[in-house]
Amino acid sequence: VGGEQISSIGRGLCVLLGISLEDTQRELEHMVRKILNLRVFEDESGKHWSKSVMDKQYEVLCVSQFTLQCILKGNKPDYHMAMPTEQAECFYNNFLEQLRKAYKPELIKDGKFGAYMQVHIQNDGPVTIELESPAATVDPKQLTKLEKQQQRKEKTRTKVPSESSRERNAPRNKEDPSASSGAEGDVSSEREP
Repeated sequence: VGGEQISSIGRGLCVLLGISLEDTQRELEHMVRKILNLRVFEDESGKHWSKSVMDKQYEVLCVSQFTLQCILKGNKPDYHMAMPTEQAECFYNNFLEQLRKAYKPELIKDGKFGAYMQVHIQNDGPVTIELESPAATVDPKQLTKLEKQQQRKEKTRTKVPSESSRERNAPRNKEDPSASSGAEGDVSSEREP
């Protein structure tokens, strides 16, 4: 931070933590358990994927990274799903506190919240694993209003009217007995803001 090294670890895990607007204490507790118990290290006999950071007594370096909550709008990143700074800092500090309570406090290190940091990671393997709490799994029924609107916009941009839809939208002859009373057309109740 600002050309000064403020934290470092030896062997262990580097956790890049993205905090969402929807994250709660439940997600925090799940992530703490998962991070500390994730079996990504080899055992004494060299067997891969058998030991956790706690089993090996390794260190954990945590870095708050709101950019993980990015949603792309075309080519531009949008961070509306990231928790606002004041709330996120409290959440992040609580996360660190929970990690320290569940493990050894001296083995949990962190960066500086909200600071522009240069993070150097020497990835052994390399192994990078994305973790999400169970509540964060994407269920189409739980998409936020903005995400649904974004999806509609993308569908609209790529949709080309088919022959049948062109015929449906063509004006009907008034003498046509199947003509309706004007209730046809766009019956969608969803409107863009």
